[in-house]
Amino acid sequence: MAEAKHPKKERTLVVIKPDGVQRSLVGEIISRYERTGLKLIASKMLIPTPEMATEHYMVGGEEWLEAVGEKAAAAYAKKGQQSPYATFRENGLAILKSNATYLSSGPVVAMVWEGNGATGVVRKITGSTEPMSSDVGTIRGDFTVDSYQISDVDSRSIRNLIHASGNTDEAEKEIPIWFRENELLNYRHLQEAILYDVNLDGILE
Repeated sequence: MAEAKHPKKERTLVVIKPDGVQRSLVGEIISRYERTGLKLIASKMLIPTPEMATEHYMVGGEEWLEAVGEKAAAAYAKKGQQSPYATFRENGLAILKSNATYLSSGPVVAMVWEGNGATGVVRKITGSTEPMSSDVGTIRGDFTVDSYQISDVDSRSIRNLIHASGNTDEAEKEIPIWFRENELLNYRHLQEAILYDVNLDGILE
């Protein structure tokens, strides 16, 4: 039986999208995650190809297409409108194409963060998918005002600065798309002695 991985080893993917890079928010975004005690174990700047961006969004497979299409159809209904797509899948495919176009439109910064509850911590700091409804104090709530309403009017993907893995299973599927195994660094960060060492050995001389 494989030994269970320690909670401090949880990993999650963060991608600062083209709008985050263009608005010079890379340093601010990284510092928000650093201050929690998460450890940055991989980072790179690149321009994703449309194929790579599509692969990234499709880690959820057909279930993701159906779910995102159904969510979009419900949003149309809430506004008293009829979805222009015949099926949830068709709606999902349109969203996939829009998202892939957005993610591959310019340079991004991809990162892997490690630490206790890394995925949930990152999601909490990042804020909800729609910036306009994100709480003050979150990255999206503090640094952008985009909304579903205006993105729908302009027929484009919502510009929310960051992709953050939705859960640990998603993170495990997404990380290999962006990083080879030898790019994930295994090192000891000084702050880990305070966060995780059982007896705080070494503080007192």
